[in-house]
Amino acid sequence: MIRLLLVSLLFISAQSIYDFKVPALDGAGTIDFKKFKGKKIMIVNTASKCGNTPQYSDLEKLYEQYKDKLVIVGFPANNFGGQEPGSNNDIQEFCKKNYGVSFPMAEKVSVKGDDIHPLFKYLVAEAEKKGFTDPIKWNFTKFLLDEKGNLITVIHNKTKVTSEEVTKYLN
Repeated sequence: MIRLLLVSLLFISAQSIYDFKVPALDGAGTIDFKKFKGKKIMIVNTASKCGNTPQYSDLEKLYEQYKDKLVIVGFPANNFGGQEPGSNNDIQEFCKKNYGVSFPMAEKVSVKGDDIHPLFKYLVAEAEKKGFTDPIKWNFTKFLLDEKGNLITVIHNKTKVTSEEVTKYLN
């Protein structure tokens, strides 16, 4: 209860993406978005049992190719069709074993509904200011932010991240 209250207060006081810190999937650390100033940030809601799960491969390729100017942060979520039922340990093992994921992954969160994580509440509000209505429709929706933490675009869950539609923002 106290943690939920603190997380809610964070959203109320969040002025930018750099105000957020989230527990890492491995349980051993924290992902501090302040450390990503000067890089583009792609935030993705992920799921291990989704038809879009193979996108982990392309996300990893993109991360490796652009790691000097882009950070990708994955957020496992079980909001759509129960497609992320595993524990944080299960998810971490799955991502490493099957896709060699090396980009930062946060602990499992909710990206929609009454229990939406404050970071996603913030991202949805920013997206709505840019005309994206109900931006998170399924797993593997991507939010791309610029080097100053401003939302550039929301990338549809079916859009291939290695396509020109996405890489035009990175070159």
